[in-house]
Amino acid sequence: MTTPLRSEFARYLRTETVGGTLLLAAAALALIWANSPLSDVYTNIRDFQIGPTALHLNLSIGTWAQDGLLAVFFFVAGLELKRELVIGELADRKKALLPILAACGGVILPAIIAASIGWGTPGMDRGWAIPVATDIAFALGVLALTGSRIPAGARVFLLSLAVVDDLLAIGLIAVLFTASIAMAWLVGAAACLVVYAVGQCRRITTPFLYVPLALLTWYCVHEAGIHATIAGVALGLLTRVRADPGEDTAPAARLEHRIQPLSAGLCVPLFALFASGVPLGADVLGGLLTDPIAQSVMAGLLIGKTVGIFGISWLSIRLGIATKPGSLEIRDLFALSVLGGIGFTVSLLVADLALAGIGDGSEAETAKAAVLVTSLAASLIGSALLLRRGRVHAARL
Repeated sequence: MTTPLRSEFARYLRTETVGGTLLLAAAALALIWANSPLSDVYTNIRDFQIGPTALHLNLSIGTWAQDGLLAVFFFVAGLELKRELVIGELADRKKALLPILAACGGVILPAIIAASIGWGTPGMDRGWAIPVATDIAFALGVLALTGSRIPAGARVFLLSLAVVDDLLAIGLIAVLFTASIAMAWLVGAAACLVVYAVGQCRRITTPFLYVPLALLTWYCVHEAGIHATIAGVALGLLTRVRADPGEDTAPAARLEHRIQPLSAGLCVPLFALFASGVPLGADVLGGLLTDPIAQSVMAGLLIGKTVGIFGISWLSIRLGIATKPGSLEIRDLFALSVLGGIGFTVSLLVADLALAGIGDGSEAETAKAAVLVTSLAASLIGSALLLRRGRVHAARL
């Protein structure tokens, strides 16, 4: 990559590292709060409804965090993926193939494992999708803390893997959690996206066009019955990433610079605050060992993610289909594959969507507890492996 691209990429990593720390702090606060004498206050705030009823937007604060705040997060992810595919590391076909294939393996195998373990359990018709996603901020935060001696290619690989992984997960959300589509609203959303794309092609830069257009796109997608985070991804992928002659930075870089701190520092931590408040009673903790859904989530994240990501990576490199980045070694890729089992943000979202209305609500709480416990385990195991690999690389210098 060119020097400006390296600088921009480094800034992205620093922001996500800070965001990962805030994410962990928000999750810890949510767990403490939900299991304290003030748990009723937490529940009342999360379930408090705000928004205009006439526009069908009288949603709970927890739902606003899911549908609204995560749309910003996925807009930034869409910007980064577009930039990487067009002018970044993924612009090279062989370099792009490795994280893309690894992400596919890290989605397919966890889904197969989860479906196999939880087959026949109420909610597993869609619950198999819970362990398919890797959390970008959390995984990069762990890598920054424990993988400083690992070659820089590790960060490129993990970031690209996580972005593609989450994009696939969002696609699953669009397919699995759209009961019925309101075609008129869907056509409206498509029209908004066309106007956005035309504005990008015509080099229009004013926020007075794009901000209302983005809000209208989000609203149309929401009203169409599709999960509103899809709007964020679509807008990100339509944003121009190449700077014109005489232009200091492309629109994607400018938007990422302005919006990413908001996403990593506010939107994702607030989502974690309202999604991670799982009451850890005896029934929930006991369910981690006996509940088929919890077992499927834990096995899918920890085993499915690691084996799926590493297995496809190793096979692709051996067959010459893809090349490993920089001076990374196979054992480095294994450590990074374990970090793929950190399924925090999107896994919590899918757990809420997949298990809504199943039983008395304890199923969703148990599944979310399984996500939290397994993500913590993956981060600890991955950290230990990265520290060991870091000592190996340091000894060779």
